[in-house]
Amino acid sequence: MRITITARHCDVADELRARARTLLERIGRIAPRPHDSRILFVADNGRPLVEVRLHAARGVLHVAKARGSDHRSALDAAVAKLRRQLDKSPIRRRAARGRRAHTREPR
Repeated sequence: MRITITARHCDVADELRARARTLLERIGRIAPRPHDSRILFVADNGRPLVEVRLHAARGVLHVAKARGSDHRSALDAAVAKLRRQLDKSPIRRRAARGRRAHTREPR
């Protein structure tokens, strides 16, 4: 999965970039065939905003935005929102249902 990290009107430390990459790689494991993801760090009127976009299979786009007291807390909140979206995703449910059907033993 390709991960693009962008900062607008602010500077993002290397540690925060590494944390963002690690979190999205973890999210990429539960997403159905992720293609690429984009993380946008913005300092909008002094309030940090993080937007995470994840492009998954079949053209599905998941977007999560969050504000926080700093970029790190906003990143954590946005990733939590994205994870909730993926857990509720019908494609993911359909795939899980298929796995359960194959693991059952016949009667």
